[in-house]
Amino acid sequence: MKTDIRNRNDIEWLVNCFYRKVLADDELGYIFEKVAKVNWSTHLPTMYSFWENIILFTGSYEGNPMQLHKHLHNIENISETHFDKWNALFLASVNENFEGSNAEVAKLRAINISNIIKKNLLQQLDS
Repeated sequence: MKTDIRNRNDIEWLVNCFYRKVLADDELGYIFEKVAKVNWSTHLPTMYSFWENIILFTGSYEGNPMQLHKHLHNIENISETHFDKWNALFLASVNENFEGSNAEVAKLRAINISNIIKKNLLQQLDS
């Protein structure tokens, strides 16, 4: 039986599950591995804190995801398709592992954050 997202351990499980899917995806994996050249030993703990704050309101994250995505977008065009895949993989990761009010919050916030970043990046193209 699935439980709700309750603590940092659950967040870490979710984030790890999600990034396994991302890395297995040819397009998204390429962006993370070849374009961004992500240092996983620093990226994963940052993402744990980000999602812990987003879902459980811990105040454990400080950073500017919009700036990071703008920088990446300047290196490699991030398209609406990339956002759609990211969303699908994140939602699948939540749905496969959790259910409950925090799981719903995670999915809603993920879509909202993704839409804000996508809107800002794609508007940048029009400017």
